[in-house]
Amino acid sequence: MVKTLRPRNYNEALYVGHFFRNKRVPVVMDLTALTDDVARQFVDFAAGLVFGRGGDMERLDSKVFLLVPGRINRPGVVPPEPVPPTGSNEATADPLI
Repeated sequence: MVKTLRPRNYNEALYVGHFFRNKRVPVVMDLTALTDDVARQFVDFAAGLVFGRGGDMERLDSKVFLLVPGRINRPGVVPPEPVPPTGSNEATADPLI
């Protein structure tokens, strides 16, 4: 289950927190109806929520974000490939380079 929220003002941030924290369901925040300033406040709030609760946040589109609580599988995403065991003959590339 994924909860989609389309807030109309910053007072509705409590619903984002409720579903993310209390219900532990992924939340899609559709901020397209908000001004840029209010949308920025929502993103700041969501970043703090995700950081504090150990989750993840991903931008899906301009002003649309997916918040995933910790220990919850990201909906619609294929899990990453397993890492080969240490000492394997397979070459490993550093993804940060």
